[in-house]
Amino acid sequence: MIVSDTVCRACGRRGLDIVLSLGQTPLANSLLDEQYPETPEAEFPLELALCTNCSLAQLTETVSPETMFRDYFYFSSFSETMLQHSSNLVDKVIDQQNLNSDSFVVEIASNDGYLLQYYQKAGIPVLGFEPALNIAQYARDERSIPTVTEFFTDKAACSLKSERGGADVIHAHNVLAHVPDLNGFVNGLKILLNDDGVVVIEVPYVKDLLDKCEFDTIYHEHLCYFSLTALNTLFKQWGLDVVQIERVAIHGGTLRLFIAHTGSEKSDESVSALLMEEQLWGVNQLSVYNNFAGRVELLKKELLVRLNLLKEEGKSIAAYGAAAKGSTLLNYFGIGREYIDFVVDRNIHKQGHYMPGVHIPIKSPISLIDEMPDYVLLLTWNFVDEIIAQQKEYLERGGRFIIPIPEPRIVQL
Repeated sequence: MIVSDTVCRACGRRGLDIVLSLGQTPLANSLLDEQYPETPEAEFPLELALCTNCSLAQLTETVSPETMFRDYFYFSSFSETMLQHSSNLVDKVIDQQNLNSDSFVVEIASNDGYLLQYYQKAGIPVLGFEPALNIAQYARDERSIPTVTEFFTDKAACSLKSERGGADVIHAHNVLAHVPDLNGFVNGLKILLNDDGVVVIEVPYVKDLLDKCEFDTIYHEHLCYFSLTALNTLFKQWGLDVVQIERVAIHGGTLRLFIAHTGSEKSDESVSALLMEEQLWGVNQLSVYNNFAGRVELLKKELLVRLNLLKEEGKSIAAYGAAAKGSTLLNYFGIGREYIDFVVDRNIHKQGHYMPGVHIPIKSPISLIDEMPDYVLLLTWNFVDEIIAQQKEYLERGGRFIIPIPEPRIVQL
């Protein structure tokens, strides 16, 4: 199916092929308060499309960033895995770039200071861009991280460079997919980056999404789903080169890119090798994405069959993780309060609210011990090892986890 009036966010080609439609869904992070029955929820089309010209997978619908990001529930520091991941990366970048107290590091979408805190502890000046007002305030108050509450654009980059000078390192983790104006964002990186500086970007990798059936990472905040092929084309047209690339396991499969001004550093073989690999598996082939869509439908059937059998046996079921991916899975699969009694989450800012669309209450993880549901559907499967370790007591008491992705399986002691 061709969407003739949809323009590619990267290359500008008109006409994209829809490969998966998840229907009309609420915004995945728009948690509801206790008065949810009186609050009508806005819903938007959730369709994944492919630009076969530049290989960028993307949504056809753009919801205003002001609507989605000014008041936000996701605090990165609630994940020990994320903190360790960030600490290790900072140590690596400090060493590679020979950073010191005269250097300047900027992070775009800096959240609660989860990453910049490690630079600050090393005596390196930092600045965060974080448009969520509540989270930016937390970063300033609790971690003393200088944070501006702006969306990063080429205009913002010009203003910052004139005031503070260029950045030696720019981090942009799990934010590029949120950007409606990719070209303006990348131009901003070029403007702000010092001549010998480096941009470190992490994005979920579209190949892992396809291979592991990670359809639940599709939601309105994630406008794009990146391959190296698409990113390489995007950056080159703005005078930037991907000079090194790593595949890391976090978030179900992530690309970490090191980017520099064209001509300042030679790309290593990791870049050419992955570009070749992507051509071999068909990064711009519709058949690859259509196959993925078929597997999503099969997964839906398999999980619902399993949940129905458990309910017929009189089993109680809760869920772990009031995350955006959980909202996509619950809403598209039609898993509501007839299946799930409650959701638990460590994030205290989410507790006491309700999941969008399905209106399941969110509680503290201690509820797993207090109420001992027979099964827990693990919605935040990307942190499975961390969560299983945290919930050892629940498992020792006979509880069981259902891991839904890439196919339903049971974890028990």
